Amino acid sequence: MNLPAHTLSPDQERAMTRVGSLLASAGVDLAHGTATPLAEGDQRVMAITGRAGSGKTLLLADLHRALAAAGVDVISGDYEARRRRERRTLAILAPTNKAASVLRGRGVPATTIHRILYTPVYDPEYEKIAEWLAGQGERPQIADLTDAALDRAHAFYQQMNSIPGALAAAGLRGSDFITGWKRRDEPLDIGMIDEASMLDKRQFEDLREVFPTLILFGDPAQLAPVQQSGEMVFDTLPQDSVIALGRIHRQEADNPILDLAHALFDPDLTFEAFERMIEEAAARDDRVVMARRMDAGLMTRSPALVWRNATRIRLIQAFRAAYDAPPDALLPGEPLVCDGIELPLKHRKKRIDLEARGLIKGAQVIYLGEGKKPGFSRIHVVGAPEPRVNVASIVKIELPDEEEPFIPYAARMGAAFLHGAAVTIHKAQGSQWPEVQVFAPDLWAAARVGRMEAGVPLWKRLAYVAITRAETRLHWVMRNRLARPEGPLSTDDLTVPAAALELVPEDPQALR
Repeated sequence: MNLPAHTLSPDQERAMTRVGSLLASAGVDLAHGTATPLAEGDQRVMAITGRAGSGKTLLLADLHRALAAAGVDVISGDYEARRRRERRTLAILAPTNKAASVLRGRGVPATTIHRILYTPVYDPEYEKIAEWLAGQGERPQIADLTDAALDRAHAFYQQMNSIPGALAAAGLRGSDFITGWKRRDEPLDIGMIDEASMLDKRQFEDLREVFPTLILFGDPAQLAPVQQSGEMVFDTLPQDSVIALGRIHRQEADNPILDLAHALFDPDLTFEAFERMIEEAAARDDRVVMARRMDAGLMTRSPALVWRNATRIRLIQAFRAAYDAPPDALLPGEPLVCDGIELPLKHRKKRIDLEARGLIKGAQVIYLGEGKKPGFSRIHVVGAPEPRVNVASIVKIELPDEEEPFIPYAARMGAAFLHGAAVTIHKAQGSQWPEVQVFAPDLWAAARVGRMEAGVPLWKRLAYVAITRAETRLHWVMRNRLARPEGPLSTDDLTVPAAALELVPEDPQALR
């Protein structure tokens, strides 16, 4: 087996052995680094579960390296070469762009579930370039591209391993080489799904149809999908198909945020006692902050996390007032959240196109300015491989005590957005930010309500999810106040990879 770069815990070693046995039954031998062609057979599903700090992501990365060493090809959502019967394939997926980008930042080539369920259709002429770059064809001769352009594409692909990025480096736009998107009509091979606690039953069934071998990675302490009564998809699996990991203390030593997260599962812990623990942690470690007010500057890129929608709306209004945002327009740099695609069925192809480019429900975006046509907006999709998009948009800003939102920008149809300076803790699942602000009065209210979810007080699940969104610093905000920002909104921090492509609608009139 391709050995990991670090020492596995006993739990991880047991999990690796169990997964190795599962894969061996599917024809992939990690111990000897070999793989036989995919054969028809029974479906295999296994789940690896564990709370924050249990090493799920490290194990996923090790499995990816071991599978690659065994000759298994990784499929991305950017381009899929023609299937070769003798080759085995792997797709590493997450429910959201942000969750996938967290994995990519750790060296794991992940994409979204939606991006793999819908595949791009390439123009046949430019597909020759993709086949050449993927090592499955000769260097092509393309009438509209010079040798220098092909050399740029090749150099980019060697460095970044992205077909769309390489074609962009050659001077092509996405609308030049991607003619559309289609629902996958053939099964794949091996799928590994991160943040599986976010999957609903329908998504799980879709994945089971596509992948004969499916390995789920999830945190049972998070919040279950809405309308699933606290049940997660791996709860429905046979007991011998679920591997539970414990916390790896030596790898997560001296981490006050994780200490607080794990303390929540003491059944005798009260909300008041937990806040005292936070105060004590803040006194000895600057990675935990007892804040008296919200920081508006942090809210521009890391939304305030709340329980109640009413709190979310009030914080958004306070944020916009702090930045002197006009009531009838957005400022460049304001954060938004995609609320779905509002298109009729006859525009199904356009819906698939938008969603494949990252505009799925819950995607975080930053407003850059008005688009090229009335009703269009230029946005930066956070975590997407090609983040810059020009799209027909319907922007809704909710107001306190008002049933209908205010709409400063609206095409008749297109991508719908809500303001993203604050989000509910449910919507934050699958995302992480360097610094996170948690609105404590909302969690105190949840504690007072006394609701339970899957046998655990709801406030504890909310607190667990909220504080584990913080990578390096947790701000526990005590008061319903907002500090004025130190400077104006800006978009200077939004770096754009060389692969960034602009979405140009095939028929601009169709989305107006």
